Amino acid sequence: MIRIPSSSIAWITLVLVVLMAATRFHHPGSSFTLADASLAVFFLAGLFLEGKVVLIGFLLEAFLIDYSAISVGGVSGFCVSPAYVFLIPTYTLLWWAGKLVSGFAVPGRKASLAKAALVLMAAATLAFLISNLSFYLWSGRLAELVWPEYVESLVREYPAYLGAVLFYTGLFMVGRLLLRQWIASRPLDTGETQRLAGH
Repeated sequence: MIRIPSSSIAWITLVLVVLMAATRFHHPGSSFTLADASLAVFFLAGLFLEGKVVLIGFLLEAFLIDYSAISVGGVSGFCVSPAYVFLIPTYTLLWWAGKLVSGFAVPGRKASLAKAALVLMAAATLAFLISNLSFYLWSGRLAELVWPEYVESLVREYPAYLGAVLFYTGLFMVGRLLLRQWIASRPLDTGETQRLAGH
């Protein structure tokens, strides 16, 4: 079970909000764009943060970023279609996977880490299929694309999709671990040292 001190919840939330905003909003004039971290954000939110209000909050953030990118940022609205609503189950699936992992995860145990990675990969794969197949079937944007071509495009895009989820999740976890080790290794200030020494 992963237990998060209340003092860390605000920082984790802030980092996840900024990570989604920084990677989801892509201006067409930019020469460099980061892969979208949204799936990893929802997984990490489920893993570390309590309450369904967190899920709703991140869903609203995703919608507001997309709305701003299209209406203000000049980003193409090609992906916004009747199939856009299927992003809700897509992201909820990752959030639920995070909740599932938080129920059995034991920090530092290799077996627990391997099981968590398998849950994440399975959830990301299912999310990939939900978002892509719903877009193909109900967006009205790919009417001329036949199934063999579409399946070929899925196979081509899947590694990058899964890779982005694993990369951002791993980056966050490593960053959190390094930060905790740094805080733990800091020398105590003079006043605290004297107090612990009994002076």
